[in-house]
Amino acid sequence: MAGSTKGARQPIRGIYVSGWVAGNSTKMNQLRQLIRETDLNAVVIDVKNDFGRLTYRSSNAAVQQTGADQSPTIANMKQLLQKLHQDHVYTIGRVVVFKDPYLAKRKPQLAIRRQDGGVWKDSHGRPWIDPYHQEVWNYNINIAVEAAKLGFDEIQFDYVRFPEGITTKQVKLANANGWSRAEAIRRFLHQARPAIHRQGAKVSADVFGLVTSATDDMGIGQRWRAIGQEVDYISPMIYPSHYGNGIYGVRDPDMHPYAIVSRAMADAKKRNQAMVESGIKPAQLRPWLQSFTATWVHPHMVYDKQAVKEQIKALHDQGVHDFLLWSAACKYNYR
Repeated sequence: MAGSTKGARQPIRGIYVSGWVAGNSTKMNQLRQLIRETDLNAVVIDVKNDFGRLTYRSSNAAVQQTGADQSPTIANMKQLLQKLHQDHVYTIGRVVVFKDPYLAKRKPQLAIRRQDGGVWKDSHGRPWIDPYHQEVWNYNINIAVEAAKLGFDEIQFDYVRFPEGITTKQVKLANANGWSRAEAIRRFLHQARPAIHRQGAKVSADVFGLVTSATDDMGIGQRWRAIGQEVDYISPMIYPSHYGNGIYGVRDPDMHPYAIVSRAMADAKKRNQAMVESGIKPAQLRPWLQSFTATWVHPHMVYDKQAVKEQIKALHDQGVHDFLLWSAACKYNYR
């Protein structure tokens, strides 16, 4: 696999690139230019997106059977990765796992079911896959392995969790083994990691920002220790706009990027230290930072270059130097 040295040896400083933007040569060239002109050195590109669609044509039989690759936005993924590697850019393929409305509609037997047997849907009317299904694990692992073979340096699992707010009273989960939700997520990652490593790629997982501090799995099956022992990098999404008022004693979290990031990282470091002390090697910390303005939050502030830099300073002050910037629109205030 054609790896990159720049991202692998230095701290990874990356940006999210959607399949649509990655497949648009004009927009992608603009982002490559941004990377060349700054200290950014990594990209996270959609492999399988939030809608369950692959961004390229797959040779995977299960994917072809479902038709999940029928609307590819990236004409030649291998070629794109080769260009990025020529620029010494570290490439991360994002695989959205259990939030997969496409697969849930094509194979409703794999979806989370209501107690009455119907397909459960989230507040946006979208079905989710039941994370207890081994068939779904294999489906996603095979996609990840194919992406690694295409040349990605790392595979990042996103939505590697249960949906928020579902109780056992509402749904009937396919939990034949009697595992906790956190155990199901841990076992999925435990199975995925060696398969991806065999292709020479690293493995990472995105987790809710509050997972750095929570004492339970918040009902979504994400526990810091369980996930952190199964991946190479763990990426808590510590967007200040996503925290409730009063968290860490901070009023209006979106207005205080430094304080929120600092507290979240301090807690994450404590969690990792506790793992080390009990003989477990923790994943390396590489948080997602906010590079978007949360207009729906009141009050909110504009997340311009200064707000992004404040978050990065909070990381540096905590001794953390790896980060990823999230903007759904892939617009970055970084120069």
